[in-house]
Amino acid sequence: MAVTRTFSIIKPDATRRNLTGAVTKMLEDAGLRVVASKRIRMTRQQAEGFYAVHKERPFYGELCDFMTSGPVVVQVLEGEDAVKTNRDVMGATNPADAAEGTIRKTYAEGIEANSVHGSDSEDNAATEIAFFFRDDEIAG
Repeated sequence: MAVTRTFSIIKPDATRRNLTGAVTKMLEDAGLRVVASKRIRMTRQQAEGFYAVHKERPFYGELCDFMTSGPVVVQVLEGEDAVKTNRDVMGATNPADAAEGTIRKTYAEGIEANSVHGSDSEDNAATEIAFFFRDDEIAG
């Protein structure tokens, strides 16, 4: 298996509860390495652009409201099959369906406030990474 990169967001519900370190530790314990990280307050324009794929869905406005409600931590993660590894450690989108020991089972408050976002493919990871990071901000 090759070392690849993926993108992660620690969402406002987790940063509000000071879980940035705990979530990052779970990612690192799963074999992922943080090669870029920054805490930002996502603007409405960033949220709308980042989640544009969901624009026609009924939850789009609420999602953008939530993602701009507080600080987030955007990260580039690197490791063996990074997308899959990250998705495995995050758990199912709905925390009620997430496996024990996953980030969402452990920390999520609900389906929207589920503590983390992670890329669902290597192509999307590359797009999402480029949305928030310049190449010189990633120190692999």
